[in-house]
Amino acid sequence: MTAPVFTRTDEHLGTFSLRRVDPHTDAELLHRWVTHPKSAFWMMEEATLPEVEREFLEIAAHPRHDAFLGLHDGTPAFLAERYDPADDLGEAHEKQAGDIGMHFLCAPAGTPLHGFTRAVLITVMEFLFAQPAVRRVVVEPDVRNTAVHALNEAVGFRIEKTVPLPGKDAYLSLCTRDDFRAARGVRP
Repeated sequence: MTAPVFTRTDEHLGTFSLRRVDPHTDAELLHRWVTHPKSAFWMMEEATLPEVEREFLEIAAHPRHDAFLGLHDGTPAFLAERYDPADDLGEAHEKQAGDIGMHFLCAPAGTPLHGFTRAVLITVMEFLFAQPAVRRVVVEPDVRNTAVHALNEAVGFRIEKTVPLPGKDAYLSLCTRDDFRAARGVRP
């Protein structure tokens, strides 16, 4: 198992950590997550196990795209990706120095844990902003994904515009380091 690249402790929910996805050993787990009906906005519901493994092998080989398996108290519980928005968004986003793209997915849970998804998002954002070069996080959730819009707003994202992307219309949203701090009640 690969070592964590980031760890954060939530005073109410425990320890969250991120490690790089191993496409070979994690593919079966990730296949269960991305094909689950609760993961519809991930747009992989019909993917086969070999297709999921191939997707994460391509991400691992890409110089500007990374995938991370998130652990909650040592148990796999979420997925995060960071990417260069110029690669995925092209003309839809006017990239600035310090921009990084992000996706996250919480594993389907039998018993939901209050505040868990927000804690995951905070963990991913803290991980991204721990990199000094990152100035803004860029996301493009499906306009129909109202639950994630509320979470994004709660951590400081602001919707810039609606953009057409493959398979969806998306809210292109941005969060600066200062926006994130302000949303968390942390002074600059």
